[in-house]
Amino acid sequence: MIGICDANNFYVSCERVFNPALNGRPVVVLSNNDRCIIARSNEAKTLGLKMGQPIYQIADVIRANHVVLCSSNFKLYGDMSRRMQTILKRFVPQTEVYSVDEAFLDFRGMDLTKLDELGHTISRTVRHSTGLPVSVGIAPTKTLAKIASKLCKKYPKLNGACYMHRPEDIEKVLRKTPVGDVWGIGGEYEELLLRQGVKTAYDFTQLPPGWVRKRMTVEGLRTWKELRGEPCIEIVAQNPKKKQICNSCSFPSEVSDLEELHTAVATFTTTVAEKLRKQKSVCGELVVFIHTNYFKENAPVSYESLIVRFSVRTDSTLELVAAATDALKAIFRKGFAYKKAGVILSDIAPKAGVQTSIFDTLDRGKHSRLMEALDRINETQGRRTVVVASRGFDPIKMDRQHLSRGFTTDLDDIIRVKTE
Repeated sequence: MIGICDANNFYVSCERVFNPALNGRPVVVLSNNDRCIIARSNEAKTLGLKMGQPIYQIADVIRANHVVLCSSNFKLYGDMSRRMQTILKRFVPQTEVYSVDEAFLDFRGMDLTKLDELGHTISRTVRHSTGLPVSVGIAPTKTLAKIASKLCKKYPKLNGACYMHRPEDIEKVLRKTPVGDVWGIGGEYEELLLRQGVKTAYDFTQLPPGWVRKRMTVEGLRTWKELRGEPCIEIVAQNPKKKQICNSCSFPSEVSDLEELHTAVATFTTTVAEKLRKQKSVCGELVVFIHTNYFKENAPVSYESLIVRFSVRTDSTLELVAAATDALKAIFRKGFAYKKAGVILSDIAPKAGVQTSIFDTLDRGKHSRLMEALDRINETQGRRTVVVASRGFDPIKMDRQHLSRGFTTDLDDIIRVKTE
């Protein structure tokens, strides 16, 4: 049996843990610079607020319904996610972190008669230890477990866990599940299936496997088999290494100064370099991009990017920042006000066994030791303790007017309790 633990409305729930006054109220979490909705409470969903909706378009709805706005506090959310994932590892021999708010649980080999009780125990423990409400779905396959976890959210009487294992129960649920709600079936495939008269997950399971394989590739066939109770998607204990790493940001106000853009690009490059080293990889390509505000009328539009290729793959912050700086200078155009910038690393490979070049003059051993020392200091003493001078010590300024405190990530923000 496979399970999945899914935190309900995760970003909103994190905010509510430390501000119980938000319970029962419509709450939305906003993207960087408080632009768009990236998370909604159930109450906000009832008002018809949509994911990705710009705030300025729904200002009247927000005011009329007293919707609470929260700036994204990703540092807090990441720490709450880590706490949840740590708790889950106590209950099963293996977990797979699927996203910041989800993890698959491997129940194979465990007593089937105790899984229902275990699912509820996991749900209660996470809620008690972190304050986060979660839905635990348990079923023969990953795809069915995802459906079971959705049932928990839809039916509060399940008390946070659903053990879906009897064939008759699975069929009953599949007959009521819209085919577009199935994990692995996107909008394009949903339209294809609806044209074929396939409206529910059960209808999908009745299609001939040959048709599914031909029209929806091997991935669609895996989903078809999983819905029929045949496990095809294994638990992955370690997340696969990223083949591309990106860091970017929209600025609260347009930037026309090269030096200010340079600081931002150096910061982005430092971040992606840290992520690259964390997964013990090196990259062969770096892309720097900058663009103006697409939505600003009667303003000049510019989207510029440049690819830098390295003769020897690297993970050195110094080398990457130098390359990104040269690329930015090459694509920057005076007279334009830029709204967004970013850096992308690609052509990523394992660091072990990097092929060098006889024309390479860089002391890579020295760079490697320096990067190890830099990462160790920043990990133990706090991020930005040691940085490349070009990126500065201050974080990039963002417009976050509704930012909560770092209750679990900053000593200055720890909740203080006064006793008489």
